[in-house]
Amino acid sequence: MDLSKGAMSPEPRVFKGWQASALLFADRVEFKRIWVARLGGNRSGSVQLSDVLKIHSVPPTRLVNGHVHLMTAEDPGALRNLTTATQQQPAGNPRTILFSWNQRDAYTKFLAAVEAAWREQGPQL
Repeated sequence: MDLSKGAMSPEPRVFKGWQASALLFADRVEFKRIWVARLGGNRSGSVQLSDVLKIHSVPPTRLVNGHVHLMTAEDPGALRNLTTATQQQPAGNPRTILFSWNQRDAYTKFLAAVEAAWREQGPQL
């Protein structure tokens, strides 16, 4: 029995964002929206880290919420390229989590953790 596999525990790391939480596992991220956010049309979602093409992040400021968006091939092309006209689209995306100014520490920790987990998955060419 080889116990050296799976450096990350099966329990997820939980990061609290604006009206949602991100659960980071070794191979995926699950976004759980609170019921109020789901009433507004936002959905919970899950994404395999091996499916992520790019991680787009905008830090929160005192004036606007920041976000971390795990972009996949399912996103529209313009969204992956982040043209000016589509910069607000990540807010309703099930693979995005928002962070307020007061949650900037959680934003920093989640971004670092998800980038490290994504790099650990290696390129999936």
